[in-house]
Amino acid sequence: MRNWKIWLTLASVGAALSLQGVAQGEDIVAKAKAFVKDAASRADQWTGPTTGPKAQAGKTIVYVSSDQRNGGAQGVGNGVAEAAKAIGWNFRLIDGQGSVQGRGNALSQAIALKPNGIVLGGFDATEQAALVEQANQQGITVIGWHAAAKPGPIESPKLFTNITTPAQDTARAAAYLAIAQSDGKAGVVIFTDSAFQIALAKSDAMAEIIKQCKTCTLLETRVQSLASATKDMPQVTTALLQKYGAKWTYSLGINDLYFDGMVPALSAAGIKPSGQLYNISAGDGSESAYQRVRQNEYQYATIPEPLNLQGWQIVDEFNRAFAGQKSSGFNIPVHIVVPTNVQFDGGAKNLFDPDNGYREQYKKIWGK
Repeated sequence: MRNWKIWLTLASVGAALSLQGVAQGEDIVAKAKAFVKDAASRADQWTGPTTGPKAQAGKTIVYVSSDQRNGGAQGVGNGVAEAAKAIGWNFRLIDGQGSVQGRGNALSQAIALKPNGIVLGGFDATEQAALVEQANQQGITVIGWHAAAKPGPIESPKLFTNITTPAQDTARAAAYLAIAQSDGKAGVVIFTDSAFQIALAKSDAMAEIIKQCKTCTLLETRVQSLASATKDMPQVTTALLQKYGAKWTYSLGINDLYFDGMVPALSAAGIKPSGQLYNISAGDGSESAYQRVRQNEYQYATIPEPLNLQGWQIVDEFNRAFAGQKSSGFNIPVHIVVPTNVQFDGGAKNLFDPDNGYREQYKKIWGK
């Protein structure tokens, strides 16, 4: 009799734990769906600064791009060039060509030009710490774009500010989208690049959120260099399909570049363009990514950053630095682009260009 009581007690505890697990799973799915609904809404309200210093005259800034083949670095450079023209400054771009040595050479060239400001366009400040310190010692203001894992001023090596959507926000959007879209049943492979702090911060955060979904499965976090992604991803994709088969239903990449290289292998393996493997990028929103999302072919979503707007923000931050003021502290809310909303907020131009009047807002601040 006592054994039956023990068995019944254990069974009751097991059932309670099982129900608790289901409830937790349901809770995170509901939370994910609410988050996605909000993040996929129109980005037509200006939430940035409305006051600041008037345009400082006669400045020269140099944009050191990590790699002009990367749509993110290229897009921000275009925005900086556009804003520099609007405020009346001289602008130059130097391409780091996708390597540590190339970025070092480009940054050295930028310093030699003795500009007022230098932008680190898409590479870690710590990678080129000695040169960043050299620029600071020469009185050159340095601002980063994706130069550290967090936004805002960076103490070492010193950046006046770093422009980026917080890695946690982008990661949360990508992971929640997978959970919401799959109703809590996603089988996930995460792609990251260990060369970048912001990439690891994103992938770690995505993994942690997927693990919170008890009915989802984190299959693997795959470290893959962005510099060689286009070349390597066909082989990587084939290997993962052989390893996981139908268990692999969602990809979360820290950048759209991974999906540029996946398409041939997916097509060759007979994977349907939509509804079978959902590829979601937590970064940038390249032109090719927008095209895939628009057609709903081999990429379901991108979590883009407003690259052109961020270029304008960089110029505004330089203007504040040159005027002896603090950085603005502005971060635009995270935004999800899927096939149903891709036509809005700049999507017709295959980029995230919010309909919030940011150009007019900044020119008003500058007195232009």
